[in-house]
Amino acid sequence: MKKAITVFLLAGILASCGMSQSKSIDEDDSSTEKTMNNKEIVGTFLGAVAKQDAETMRKLANADYIQHNPSVPTGLESFIGLLPVLKENGTYAENVRMFQDGDFVFMHNIWKNAKPFGADEMVAFDIIRVDENGKVAEHWDAMTVLVKETASGRSQTDGPTISEDFDKTEANKKLAISLVEDVLMGKNPEKIGEYISSEEYHQHNPQIKDGLTGIVEAVEYLSSQGNMFKYTRIHKVLGEGNFVLTVSEGEWNGGKKHVFYDLFRMKNDKIVEHWDVIQEIPTEGLAHTNGMFGF
Repeated sequence: MKKAITVFLLAGILASCGMSQSKSIDEDDSSTEKTMNNKEIVGTFLGAVAKQDAETMRKLANADYIQHNPSVPTGLESFIGLLPVLKENGTYAENVRMFQDGDFVFMHNIWKNAKPFGADEMVAFDIIRVDENGKVAEHWDAMTVLVKETASGRSQTDGPTISEDFDKTEANKKLAISLVEDVLMGKNPEKIGEYISSEEYHQHNPQIKDGLTGIVEAVEYLSSQGNMFKYTRIHKVLGEGNFVLTVSEGEWNGGKKHVFYDLFRMKNDKIVEHWDVIQEIPTEGLAHTNGMFGF
């Protein structure tokens, strides 16, 4: 049941993204996909998912489409076979942000009517890899329950959505890596002021207040409860201009393995905004052995 529910919700995300960002394909023009950039390829693929257009999906994606959502079967035909669930439920999702870094397109999404998975609304990060032949090849994600009342008063998804400062992409990726390694991994936590702006820091984690003081308060509270999270490894860093997404592995809640997706916005060489999704990594009832990482 869990597998079917997760596939259903994932399909809802893909459908919503495709409706807002898809581009139609002329079936008689086999070269169309070769002229599209990766965002357009992903958008068109997601549009085909929205319409349950299996023919277009097969045209744009590899038959051995690799799945990293632990509850969704791997392979394109397995995914296509589960699409009819879209008609049986009212779950859908809205795309908030879409960025591109080389072969990877990374997205921030809100899931609506997601009661089959345990909540009315959920938040997710999705990553899709497009291979050298312009084919949708691989998918990763993480999801969490949407919280209405947050410590900062901000939602888990609001804020700027358009990237800028494209010439600073690599520098901003290095800044994000340094923050994760020094602060979240605990190598040099006292350097937090070198990475996060003391003048402007908008926080979208629902449990943490804005500003550096909000982070300090959260760390003090979690430590007092003996429940401080621990980042152990960075698996992937993706960036487009002033937005950078890091995908990390760590432990939380009694040493349980978790995946941490952190999206940062930079300005003037400092981090000024943060969104995240934290999900426990399941160990039972897995639909495949690909794992949640494997970049």
